[in-house]
Amino acid sequence: MPSLRLSTVSLMLSVILWGTLLGGVAYSHLVYFPAYLSALPDSAVVVNGPYGLNEGVFWVLIHPLLILSLLTTLVLNWRLKPRRKLIAITLAVYFVVLVVSSLYFIPELGAFKHSPESGLSSAEWLVRTQRWQHLSWARGAVCYLNIIPLLLALTIPAGARVEDKAEDKAPAVV
Repeated sequence: MPSLRLSTVSLMLSVILWGTLLGGVAYSHLVYFPAYLSALPDSAVVVNGPYGLNEGVFWVLIHPLLILSLLTTLVLNWRLKPRRKLIAITLAVYFVVLVVSSLYFIPELGAFKHSPESGLSSAEWLVRTQRWQHLSWARGAVCYLNIIPLLLALTIPAGARVEDKAEDKAPAVV
């Protein structure tokens, strides 16, 4: 049985962490958000008070671990051009998702949490939370699709073509 290379082990770890992220996405969208965002400002009790849920702990842990894992995996697989491209795609899309999340999704969650002090009507919150949930479902779909390049990278053997060698670039003699 051939031994696994560190590049493959790091890629497997990235896939596992990405799967953990997807589990959080699924749980949040199927269980947590429907209850929390169902009737703001009244439903904000889910996150407020001494027994309020704080799902932020999960996200604050998974994102740095996943970023570190993906960067390490990219470095360890750098010489494997087919893998490098696929890992880089996942990393690039992930950074876009994180930027969009920090610009829109996270600030809105803060507003939802403080909705009881806002003075906005339930009807206004309903429109806002429905828009947020629809956009968040789209963001979640992007995350689910973004595991595909990592899985495809796993199908490429670690002994695959390393960079373009000089002899590979030479014209073929016919």
